[in-house]
Amino acid sequence: MDGLLNTPRGAVKIRPAELVDAARLRALRLESLLDAPVAFAADYERSQAETVERWERRINEYAQGSQSVIYLAEAAGELIGMTGLGRGHWQKTEHGGVIWGVYVQPAWRGLHIAEALIEACIAWGRGLGMTVVKLGVTANNAPALRCYLRCGFTVYGVDPQAICYNGVMYDELLMAKFIAAT
Repeated sequence: MDGLLNTPRGAVKIRPAELVDAARLRALRLESLLDAPVAFAADYERSQAETVERWERRINEYAQGSQSVIYLAEAAGELIGMTGLGRGHWQKTEHGGVIWGVYVQPAWRGLHIAEALIEACIAWGRGLGMTVVKLGVTANNAPALRCYLRCGFTVYGVDPQAICYNGVMYDELLMAKFIAAT
């Protein structure tokens, strides 16, 4: 699914990642880990060691199969947001997927870009016959929680002490959205 989202700051294109996006996608991911380190299980130091070639391989693998997808938000030729959806790896779990890496640059927040990225991932999963999509959100991340609730996710549990950052433990809310396959 590709789409155009009109915002007060200008048009934002929502589209799947392409091989040529690897370096910019890597940079955006690293930015997200510095901007919101508690929001992600991944850490900046380890992720910084991932090469552009690794991101090229990841995008290529995603494009080749039906196990994962990365969607990007692009405005005026710049990547301003991203998220991914990974499908269950086994036949018994391929009906579900996990949203990961939701990030929108601070200057673009509040314009429903994250919702558009998530909805693009859900549409992709629905097209593959997925029936449920899950995600985790740090319990103290109120803006992200509101976004996911707007997208129709509901809390089904808590993962206690899921993130430890600078010696502080953070619980994660586990959320799910049931989707009807087309």
